[in-house]
Amino acid sequence: MNPLNYVEKLFFFTDKLDNNIKKKINKFKNLSIVYKSENNKSNINEFLEIKNFCKKKNIKIYFPDNIQIAIKLGANGLFISSKNNKIYPKYKKSFKIIGSVHSQRELYFKLVQKCDLIFFSPIFNNSKYSSHKILGLIKYNLISLNWKINLLALGGINQSNFKKIALTRSLGIGMQSWMKNQ
Repeated sequence: MNPLNYVEKLFFFTDKLDNNIKKKINKFKNLSIVYKSENNKSNINEFLEIKNFCKKKNIKIYFPDNIQIAIKLGANGLFISSKNNKIYPKYKKSFKIIGSVHSQRELYFKLVQKCDLIFFSPIFNNSKYSSHKILGLIKYNLISLNWKINLLALGGINQSNFKKIALTRSLGIGMQSWMKNQ
């Protein structure tokens, strides 16, 4: 059994699914997909292809930063990036809004945006962020104690540091490169 199946919530960030990733996805029970391209340009056809795969596998899928398109395309929810400052109305109870933050100021604004879940990143060292922006376990936990919200760990999570997530108050994890490189 894959240790990731014991995480309460598991999110995979991607803009396409190849056969290798589809095989890996089949191993997980509690996975959701966040459609997020690296250049922040959404490809509707690619999203619909991923959505069809998700529907067959009973996997939830989230569309980024545009609630009208997310609803029109039949996404399970909306992913609000850290740079998005729009306030969205609630659509349905089953339609979830998730967000991403890098600071406590952004965290407060995601609460104003009424996010159900919030990714706080980066928790571990990775190539995208300099070492002084890394939260680490202690800082992540201290911040999560101050806020009564559902936080998820994101950034730099891999096979070697995954077990450390159990030491945090994280409800789950988000991953991108781990799934692709595994």
